[in-house]
Amino acid sequence: MIWSTGRRTFELANRGVIMGVINVTPDSFSDGGNFTAASAAVDHGLRLVDEGAEILDIGGESTRPGAAPVSAEDELRRVLPVIEGLAAKTGAALSIDTSKASVARAAVAAGAEIINDVTALQGDDDMARVAAESACAVVLMHMRGTPRTMQQDPHYDDVVAEVSAHLAQRVDAARAAGIVADRIAIDPGIGFGKTVEHNLQLIAGLGRFAALGHPVLLGVSRKSFLATAAQCPNVEDRDVPTAVLTAEGYRLGARIFRVHAVQPNMQALRLAEALAYR
Repeated sequence: MIWSTGRRTFELANRGVIMGVINVTPDSFSDGGNFTAASAAVDHGLRLVDEGAEILDIGGESTRPGAAPVSAEDELRRVLPVIEGLAAKTGAALSIDTSKASVARAAVAAGAEIINDVTALQGDDDMARVAAESACAVVLMHMRGTPRTMQQDPHYDDVVAEVSAHLAQRVDAARAAGIVADRIAIDPGIGFGKTVEHNLQLIAGLGRFAALGHPVLLGVSRKSFLATAAQCPNVEDRDVPTAVLTAEGYRLGARIFRVHAVQPNMQALRLAEALAYR
């Protein structure tokens, strides 16, 4: 299985990749406010690469539960200096975490080669065209509702089947818009309109998503369901359970792991890879 960004190809049949998170926001749930200065965000990104991240995901709008939207202008003001700074200093693949076409277009021009869209190209009518014309890789994520509303009593009859069907439909829509198949990755959207039980079922069912034929991104890092599932209410205590899920996620079929703490997740991933083919 390959995932192409137009500038490089990730061979993911027998290995995974770590995507390091850079939140250039004042209100993200884990590290909001830590990297609002572009220089601090660039330095943080370089540290993540040194620890083993092959992809850096830069976001200027929080998508935590209850988060309010920000304007494209504010988002661009936050992310563009970081993308430009990192593009000049590292060879890692840069990803823009946005659902706005204008932000994606400017980010690609500044050096991004992946568009990570929590709305799976549905939040902006121009996003599919921008993604197709840019020849970037895309991540299509499942979310029910919006960040402001998504945790208001989410319900599914069969969460794995329903999320899988939605992602299959979004892949078809992306292909119809001209996005090449090997540039599409999918994300079941852990924590985006799901209960703790839904999240656990989705992780256990990762093989169903892998069977759709596209690389699966797993984003569980420090998320609130771990407070219950791993009995760690403090955000700063969630890196170990995140690494456990990186190893288990690899075994179950995920290949891209979006994390805040790169080093423990890289170690867990390498160990999972070593065990997988024994």
